Amino acid sequence: MATLSSSAQKIQDLLTSLGYDYIVIEHAESTRTAQEAADRAGCELGQIVKSLIFKGKQSNKPILVLTSGANRVDEKRISEYAGETIGKADADFARAVTGFAIGGVPPIGHVEKIETYLDEDFLQYQTVWAAAGTPNAIFELKTEDLQKMTDGKVARVKP
Repeated sequence: MATLSSSAQKIQDLLTSLGYDYIVIEHAESTRTAQEAADRAGCELGQIVKSLIFKGKQSNKPILVLTSGANRVDEKRISEYAGETIGKADADFARAVTGFAIGGVPPIGHVEKIETYLDEDFLQYQTVWAAAGTPNAIFELKTEDLQKMTDGKVARVKP
């Protein structure tokens, strides 16, 4: 097995420590976009977990929305769930709260505990693919495990 970059290895180690036998795959090509990730994984676009970081406009708290690669996020809906108006976080804020760069933010292993919402559309799939710390690393996991490991609230996130 090829050596993983330090960020991808961090996610592999975390998965192992949590008792999961999922394998992080680091590609030579980008998995930064949902379409690129789906192409590398050989799966449907809807099976790609996009990790989107938002920020509460009043509290500045981070909010993570794990949405299907096929969906856009309804910020008004997420604002209702969060109890305050939200906005998309910038790259510096995203890195500060997750420890990862945009394009490689995994659903787990963040610097801070983050309020998380999980796209209900994932429930139609047995497995999904998520970023693993770099814009080239992904891993496949059972949808039910995604909910368990993130403690995300399953919700409608699209318009």
